[in-house]
Amino acid sequence: MRLNLQSAQSICLLRLSAIGDVCHAVAMVQAIQRQYPQLKITWIIGKVEYQLLKHLEGIEFVIFDKSQGWRSYFNLKKALAGQHFDVLLHMQVALRATLASLMISAKKRVGFDKARAKEGQWLVTNHSVEPLAMPHVLEGFMGFAKAIGVDDLSPKWHIPVPEADSRFAEQLIPAGDKTLVICAAASKAERNWLAERYAAVADHAVEQGYRVILCGGPAALEKNLAADIQAAAQHDIENQVGNTSLTQLLAVLKQASIVLAPDTGPAHMAVTQGTPVIGLYAHSNPGRTGPYTCLNDVVSVYDEAIAAQRSGEIPWGTRAKGEHLMALISTEAVIEKFNQVSQRLNVKC
Repeated sequence: MRLNLQSAQSICLLRLSAIGDVCHAVAMVQAIQRQYPQLKITWIIGKVEYQLLKHLEGIEFVIFDKSQGWRSYFNLKKALAGQHFDVLLHMQVALRATLASLMISAKKRVGFDKARAKEGQWLVTNHSVEPLAMPHVLEGFMGFAKAIGVDDLSPKWHIPVPEADSRFAEQLIPAGDKTLVICAAASKAERNWLAERYAAVADHAVEQGYRVILCGGPAALEKNLAADIQAAAQHDIENQVGNTSLTQLLAVLKQASIVLAPDTGPAHMAVTQGTPVIGLYAHSNPGRTGPYTCLNDVVSVYDEAIAAQRSGEIPWGTRAKGEHLMALISTEAVIEKFNQVSQRLNVKC
């Protein structure tokens, strides 16, 4: 049953993490804004994710800093003191999100359907979204917009960045430059492709007239992987890993011709900017977590990996396990996909 928000004045969105997921959530919340421009929207969000989205228009953010431990819940309660929302959209299946939701006063509390409302979420909600058999994460999120009467569920994104960050990206990648941006590192090392294979694709791109730039965060894992890629490459590769803020990275991804990445946040950031993404998948089903507008450009060995580990009917969203699954992705398959995407962009390859 859909909720009617025509008389509602305020809504609270609870989605703390991660970068890719909050990118999906932006499409959902902006669909709500198109339908209900009168709504005051408050978003409870993680500290890191806020740095990417803090310039969104028409949204008041409240930061939930999980690094504060149990104090984070009391700080959230203090930040929301005296506020009562017409609707809470509880969009995160995690125990910390379930506990955080107890700090939010809302008449109507929408969560996932029974099959997806885990980690106690069903205990703190009184409405649910429609069940979906095999949803992409973005489609699952759009179910919340549908539950409150939104009709236009087509994903659109507008994530503002400061003008200085746009200038930074335009100076790094001037308009018209053929540029492959590689965001090589995922949050877990096992989801990273092999450095020498990234290097081989980078060399191929350079030979086709592309600049290749490595991008990513300041973590040692990311810096070390970037150094290994540079060392294995035959051509010069520019290294910007650790040199950009999240909004600068977003602007860089907008300027790129093509982005190559595993199952990681920057792949979804690039989607929000309309940049073609070649996603590399082994552990998770790209039908569920792949770059939403570029699912045909994914290079995936997920089906092969999960078939070797499970038999019979495999629940949607089941992850394949193993430290070396990404090695199943061949260099040749990624180069072939790169060539296809490049040709589609009318770039001679």
